[in-house]
Amino acid sequence: MNVRNQQDKFAARRWLAGASFAAMALTLSTGALAQDSTQADAAPQTAAEGEVADIVVTGFRQSLGAAINLKRQTVGSVDAIVAEDIAKFPDQNLAESLQRIPGISIQRDGGEGRAITVRGLGAQFTRVRVNGLETVATSTDGASSNRDRAFDFNVFASELFSSLVVHKTAEASLDEGSLGAVVDLNTGNPLAGKSGFTFVGSATGSYNDLSKKWGPRLAGLLSWKSPDGQWGVALSAAYSKLDTLQMGNNTVRWSQARFDSVDGTRCFTAPNSGGSYIPSAACDEAALAFHPRIPRYGEIAQERERLGVTGSIQWAPSDATKVSIDGLFSRFRETREEKWGEVLLRSNERSIDVVNPVYDSNNNMVSATLNDAWVRTEHYLRKSQTKFYQLGATWDQDVSDSLRFTLLGGFSKSDASIPVETTLVFDDRDAQGYSYDYSNMRRPVLTFGTSVTDPANFQLAEIRDRPSSTVNKFRTAQLRTEWDVTDGFTVKAGAVYRRFSFDTEGFTRDTVVCGNGGVDRVLGTVNCSPSSAFGPGAIYGLPVTSALAELYTLKGANAPAGTTTQWLVPNLAAGTDYTNLYERALAVDAGNTRGVVEKTTGGYIQFDAKGDIFGLEYAANAGIRYVKTDQSSTGLNNGQLVGVSRSYEDWLPAANIAFFPHRDIIIRASVADVMTRPSLGNLTPGGSVDGFNYRVSFGNPYLNPFRATAYDLAFEWYFAPQSVFSVAAFKKDVQSFPISQTITGTFASTGLPLSVIPPSSPAAIQPERAEGWAISTIVNGTGASLKGIELSVQAPFTFLPGFLSHFGGIVNATFVDSSADYTVSGPAIVPGGGNIAAVRNATLFGLSKRAFNGTLYYEDEKFSARVSASYRSKYIDQNSGTGNVFEGYNSTINVDASVRYKLTDWIELSLEGINLTDDYRDRYTDLDANRNYEQLHFGRTIQLGARFKL
Repeated sequence: MNVRNQQDKFAARRWLAGASFAAMALTLSTGALAQDSTQADAAPQTAAEGEVADIVVTGFRQSLGAAINLKRQTVGSVDAIVAEDIAKFPDQNLAESLQRIPGISIQRDGGEGRAITVRGLGAQFTRVRVNGLETVATSTDGASSNRDRAFDFNVFASELFSSLVVHKTAEASLDEGSLGAVVDLNTGNPLAGKSGFTFVGSATGSYNDLSKKWGPRLAGLLSWKSPDGQWGVALSAAYSKLDTLQMGNNTVRWSQARFDSVDGTRCFTAPNSGGSYIPSAACDEAALAFHPRIPRYGEIAQERERLGVTGSIQWAPSDATKVSIDGLFSRFRETREEKWGEVLLRSNERSIDVVNPVYDSNNNMVSATLNDAWVRTEHYLRKSQTKFYQLGATWDQDVSDSLRFTLLGGFSKSDASIPVETTLVFDDRDAQGYSYDYSNMRRPVLTFGTSVTDPANFQLAEIRDRPSSTVNKFRTAQLRTEWDVTDGFTVKAGAVYRRFSFDTEGFTRDTVVCGNGGVDRVLGTVNCSPSSAFGPGAIYGLPVTSALAELYTLKGANAPAGTTTQWLVPNLAAGTDYTNLYERALAVDAGNTRGVVEKTTGGYIQFDAKGDIFGLEYAANAGIRYVKTDQSSTGLNNGQLVGVSRSYEDWLPAANIAFFPHRDIIIRASVADVMTRPSLGNLTPGGSVDGFNYRVSFGNPYLNPFRATAYDLAFEWYFAPQSVFSVAAFKKDVQSFPISQTITGTFASTGLPLSVIPPSSPAAIQPERAEGWAISTIVNGTGASLKGIELSVQAPFTFLPGFLSHFGGIVNATFVDSSADYTVSGPAIVPGGGNIAAVRNATLFGLSKRAFNGTLYYEDEKFSARVSASYRSKYIDQNSGTGNVFEGYNSTINVDASVRYKLTDWIELSLEGINLTDDYRDRYTDLDANRNYEQLHFGRTIQLGARFKL
């Protein structure tokens, strides 16, 4: 066997074992097309079982054919995306590429794909491996870091990767930890390329039509392969920077509360504060209706910068040996700046007089005029950075013709830090004539009745800074062995050791400028009024001057006529310098200071067989995986660091079989026990305090893993070259499913010190109230169920005449349903009463019942074009608060397109458009009422570039 064929053998073995996909994809691409074109036997063949030409994938249609062939050769359910060529991935974002696969939907942040949902199961249920090593990449979303097991795909530049593979069904030899899927990301294989030097480079300019800014996107790869095929070295790098805007409105949920008066009817015996409630039809109706907590318009500006570097060294001194060392470094920086003009109804309804309220059929006060309203403007800045490192090594060895092993080991680290997370607040706490109108729920009219451009109307009332860091580390060692007992029967066995550590720290410099009277807490120069004081003479902050403020003008938010579009916001540089914010001592944020260490040891045995039964060809594998998890959790409780250790074991049997009734037809079936370890945030023995909504949350380090039995049945028809029609039905019975449990009690009953209550919240002044606190924890629930079906068709239109034969298409649809019981807190039924707890049946979080994806492409020798559309139906994302039952996102549709023209064999020009419909992110609160939580859009991104290859 020559060295080239030896590389094909190792590539196939490592991919089938789950360790590597890139080499298999590249070396088998032409074999895939040849097999499709001749309609060869469909039974699985590894690359080692036949001669494969030394050809690299170069076109989109060929990459689709390679992916089809790899899908065709597996026993379980696998889908793949293969790069068209070296350093040329078909989408600008890995998550956006994955959404083209049946059963996968994505969640976007700032207009980019960030996390994935597989067959209705959210990101925490999906395990991700980079070059065969499980890892977690953490970035930020909204106002916080990802502090869970979810993988953030936006950390990496897509140009660094040559292939993605999604394992939708389990095997004993496949790493555990997933209820949804195992996703392999692969950075390439220098021994799969041609001999000598290869250089590829690309330069692109990206333009966002909302921010009106350009940014660079650069990538390059240099590889070398020795003439004898024994040595290969590759180095790639990618850099991009882009400024984007998010524009729109937000309510930060809706809530119920009692007001000071309604249409002149007094609701309390004393105005603005104190006294007792006076029931009446007008006051009761307003108190039981839902109103926006913080109605506001504004913008979110994001500056994102990515740098990624990969390196690979491979050595194959003989037909029996191959050693690979792969490294990856990525740095993702983001600056997020927000400017909002709002009214803070939240917890301040007691002082507000309501005039001309209008109610709708969903019990919403959709419009009203407010007097004595708490007007607020905010300026927020967060600087974050994620650094990701990984180094891994693989040794493939043939001990004999029938016995071989793979030894894999390495480590990774994801360090997400937020050194600056600053907010400054201007308040005007007795504003008159403010009005809101949510008759059009997604495009409200928000009008300030008093001047919000006059510094004299404001006081600098609150300063915040919340630095934090989250670090994930993996160390892995794994041995895989294979023994061909006889022709058509192989025994696989292996062992694994994995250590995962998660540590997050949070700190605050938050303070309100004034407490309940006395000298201010920031400069000590202002005599504050008591909290009960109200009116123009009340002092609750530092005086605002023009030097501390800047004028903001709202543009691009699609706000209706009548909406106020100019207001003052704090000048961050001047305000932080004036208040010495960054010189203030840091206090520990107890709820965001915790850690988890998991040591995993285990092994597996699996039997692979192929043959025929009564003339019907089949390929199958069956085995069992054992894993022991030693888990240690730490957190802050009552100001003390608390640690809890525990261990648990799992036996995970799995079986897959594929039948071949015809050379172009495959019927697959799978059954397996699977598990996902509990959410990291739920495992802390500590607690967190929300002093705005009077809620305390505790973790539970004794939570059981999510455990389920998964079933899969699929039919695939390879009806033409590079073509497939497939139907897959799947079902998961989840035996254990952690749920929230809430009781009502006093703050004193929690045992927490008063110092953990956020100083800017109402509870800092009034820690106990008649309604009590909602005290929540997570307990082991009774389980859930999920079932669905995937449909997919992919084909080039070679049956059409002339130039039409250069077209092709991909269409897939996923229909999923699930059932789980949640404990939720619904609306209050008496004015001022507590929320009513109840058990509500709904879908799993993150599950869209319908998802559709389609791509139409054209490709000839010089010119290629693609247009893709992705639709995802609405879904619930999490439990909500303030009486709303769940919250989530309404349906989305994203359209992307690209055009490429090859000037010469080594230069290609490209034009791409992302989010061409400028789709809005429509977040809602309350599943039944679908109230506006957030309505933002991100603009379109246009990319113009060139690519060259030598």
